[in-house]
Amino acid sequence: MNVILLGPPGAGKGTQAKLLQEARGIIQLSTGDMLRAEVSAGSDLGNKAKEVMDAGQLVSDEILIGMISNRINQADCADGFILDGFPRTTPQAGALDVMLEDRGLKIDHVVELAVDDDAMVKRITGRFTCANCGTGYHDEYQKPSVDGICDKCGGNEFSRRADDNETTVRSRLSAYHEQTAPIIAYYRNKGTLKTVDGMADIDEVTKQLADITG
Repeated sequence: MNVILLGPPGAGKGTQAKLLQEARGIIQLSTGDMLRAEVSAGSDLGNKAKEVMDAGQLVSDEILIGMISNRINQADCADGFILDGFPRTTPQAGALDVMLEDRGLKIDHVVELAVDDDAMVKRITGRFTCANCGTGYHDEYQKPSVDGICDKCGGNEFSRRADDNETTVRSRLSAYHEQTAPIIAYYRNKGTLKTVDGMADIDEVTKQLADITG
């Protein structure tokens, strides 16, 4: 089973991909991880990608599709894979379909984690972590039991990501909607798109995904 998860930063794609991987034995694939692995291995694709990145340019769709093609050849992808964060454009979606079709494969499910922008801003800007052990908290939804003290390690220093501010988050959401709207239409027209409520709690989103993927 091959799955694509769509959703803006903070929608929970990574969390759900890991849970789906554990439940179904299909591998979560990250284009970032694949890029680093190809560059580290010194493969032809990796060298091409490194040259492009060193020049401050974006890696081409051809290179990205080539890396995905190489990755799904590996034994751990025999039962399927989950793409999180790819494709980002309609041409990428089309190229992915062609590559998979050449291998006798296809995308079985495309799942959009639908979110409310205002609620997402609240969710992301309220996040903070323990500087000592990395345990995550939220100003409203998941406060430490004792204010200023980490439940897990007892640390009293916390940090926030610099880009978890309203201006940056709204900009990322706007860019996501602009880029992804055509992809959603593309997969809807192919009949593979399903939508889940990305604002529900983690267990409910997991249940909705399980219902879709069988």
